[in-house]
Amino acid sequence: MSRKKVARVEVRAFSPKADFFFNILIALFAISCLIPFIFVIIISLTSETSLAEHGYSFFPQEWSFAAYDYIFAGQMSSKIFRAFGVTIFVTVFGTLVNATMTSLYAYVISRSNFPFRKFFTMFALITMLFAPGMVANYIVMTNMLYLKDTIWALILPMALGPFNILVMRTFFKKTVPDSIIESARIDGASEMTIFIKIVLPLAVPGIATISLFAALGYWNDWFNALLYIQNDNLVPLQYLLMKIQNNLDFLAKSTGMGSQIAGGLAALPSESARMAIVVISTLPIALSYPFFQKYFVGGLTIGGVKE
Repeated sequence: MSRKKVARVEVRAFSPKADFFFNILIALFAISCLIPFIFVIIISLTSETSLAEHGYSFFPQEWSFAAYDYIFAGQMSSKIFRAFGVTIFVTVFGTLVNATMTSLYAYVISRSNFPFRKFFTMFALITMLFAPGMVANYIVMTNMLYLKDTIWALILPMALGPFNILVMRTFFKKTVPDSIIESARIDGASEMTIFIKIVLPLAVPGIATISLFAALGYWNDWFNALLYIQNDNLVPLQYLLMKIQNNLDFLAKSTGMGSQIAGGLAALPSESARMAIVVISTLPIALSYPFFQKYFVGGLTIGGVKE
């Protein structure tokens, strides 16, 4: 009888003490990332008098909602909510457009039977390395496409990104084998049917990843509004908050005013309002991140796994 050699696979594991140490280390790192944002929220809820007398503190002497009252009071509240609605629409619709165009482009250049895949891959790479510049973009958007003061001026400039294309191209090459596509073609499925019913269900982590990138870009965008938007009804939230911040800075630096006006300006919650603006602009997108986290990690790490 021939003796069979059984290979012993040694699985190295950390000891319980090492696991406990690394868990504590990672927890401390996570808390260190969370503490600054909590501190910003506390400062936004601190009265301006307390900030002037005692400075920043985790335990302020006096709590106040004056910063949020200033931002959301009177006519400012209607502008805030209108800008918030514009930003939500631009973020949701722009993310759908970006994910759709990116997925279609990346899937085509990921297939080996597409004869022009190298050309379109290099085309996407060149646009990532060499940007046309602000003047060229402005001329195209205003003089050629006539999109100034339209909602499309906030959507189309970021509707397709070369970085997301390359991420999805790698994702499709790793997760969608050619054998599945060939089997579907033999069964008589069209290219669009293959893409919708076979490719998209396999590409959910990658699409979620690029959707998160696109949503962050649309939510934080204010520069396109600065260039193309003059209609107050189309101003997004980030641009409006930036204008509020600039107004506060201008009023704080103004000199030569009467004592009554200067006293009124001194009562403005400038420091706490700055932090309130950060909270308003950051909190909604931060709350949505946990819903994408599982797909986000899977989408970014798929290219590092070798079979």
